[in-house]
This record gives sequence, C-alpha cells and structure tokens, in this order.
Amino acid sequence: MSTALARRQALLKATAQRAWLSRLALLLGLGVVLLATQYTGALDAERYRELLPTLWTLAGDAWPPAFERWEHWSKPLLDTLTMSVAGTVGGILAALPLGALAASGQAPAPLRQSVLLLLNSIRSIPSLVWGILFVAAVGFGPLPGVLALATHSTGMLGKFFAEIFEHVDRAPVDALRSQGVPVLGVLRFGVLPQVLPRLVDVALYRWEHNIRAATTLGAIGAGGLGLEIVTAFHLFEYREALALIAVLLALVSLVNLLGAQIRRRFLDHTTA
Repeated sequence: MSTALARRQALLKATAQRAWLSRLALLLGLGVVLLATQYTGALDAERYRELLPTLWTLAGDAWPPAFERWEHWSKPLLDTLTMSVAGTVGGILAALPLGALAASGQAPAPLRQSVLLLLNSIRSIPSLVWGILFVAAVGFGPLPGVLALATHSTGMLGKFFAEIFEHVDRAPVDALRSQGVPVLGVLRFGVLPQVLPRLVDVALYRWEHNIRAATTLGAIGAGGLGLEIVTAFHLFEYREALALIAVLLALVSLVNLLGAQIRRRFLDHTTA
C-alpha cells in the first residue's frame, strides 16, 4: 500500500513539475514575442496608417499586367529553372554521402561529429549570402546561383538524409550481411527500398524551394526571373513586374504539380 502511495505521489510531483515548466516556457515565449514586437515597432498603429492605401495605389499601377516583352523572358525563365534543377541535383549528390556519415551508428563518432558540424555550418548561412560570396568569386550569371543553391541544399538535405538513414530497419541489412552479400548488394536490396521514397520526397520539396530561392538570387546578380523582376521595379515598370510574377507563379505551380505526380508514382510503386 505504501509503495502504491509513493508511486502516486511521485507521479503527481512529476506532473506538477511538467506543468510548471510548461507555464514557464509559455511566459518566456510571450515575453520574447512582446520584446520583438516592441523592438520592431510591430504594434505601432501609426506605421500601418498608409499601408492599405499604398498597396491599393501600387496594385492600380500594376494592373493590367503587361506581357508585351514575353518573348524576351524565355532565357531568364530557363535560367531560373536550370539553377533550381542543377542546384538541387548538386545538393543531393553531396548530401547523400554526408548524410550517411552523419547518421548515428554509420561512422566513427569523431567523423560523425565533424560531418554534423560541417552540415550545420553550411545550412546556417542563408542561400542569399552564399550567392553573394559566389558572385564575388565567379562573377555574375546563373553559375553563382547554382553553386549557392547546391551548397545550401547540401546542408539541409544532409540533415534530412541522416535522419532517414537512422531509421533504417537493421533486420534486412543484417540478414543480407550474414549471407555474405557484398556492400553494394546490401545497399541495393536492404537499404535503398526502405529509404528511396523518403529521399525522393525530401529532394522534391527541396527542388520546389529552390525554384523560389533561385528567383531571390537573381536580385544579387545570379540572373533569371529574379533579375528581371527587380529591374522592372527599379524602372517603375509595375505592369511588367506583375506579369513576371505571374510567370513565376505559373512555373512554381507546374513544379509543384510535377512533384506531386512523382511522389504519387513512388507511393504507388512502394505500396504495390
């Protein structure tokens, strides 16, 4: 009886501690939000007075969109698409071995920690900053955009790939090894069927992200639709800028639809 009572008291004490920690975390979060809004002036109503009229005026200046120069947009459109595809593929090729080394139990601890530190360092630097560095290193054009997207994608995909590799079921792998199957055979029949759908899913999401990131990199000299949009705004060609944004939205929508189709095909293949 005393043992049951002691367990109940310990459970009540642990519950009370968790509730206290939850309230403390909530108060700290609210304090951070209030400090941030106060520092940025987000609660200053005076700053919002001209917001809607200005947006309405800008929308009026940009409507209707002007597609007169559409024949000149094929190369920027192709540059943006090429940057996103090449950057994503480059990130995948670099992230696969790094993600495997960063997964727990796959490499010696010092090597794993070094790879994790490398991946954390790469993804902590925004792709825009990488773009500025590569523009300074190799000049203007799509190449610095590809390098920036590939570098940042390596850090992000490497982290996700490592988590995927960590959740591989070891039973098929150990069974194949016990039968003397070589390493490539173990990867082909024991690991790849488990991880491939999730690897493809993560890679497709990264590609969709890189389409938008490639547009942002155009603002710093990487070319593509981003440079065209920024130039149109600088020249106060708001109608042309709106048309370019519509083209960008169409491109992103097509990539999203293509990614959904590929995911569906892999899902059907794995469940068949």
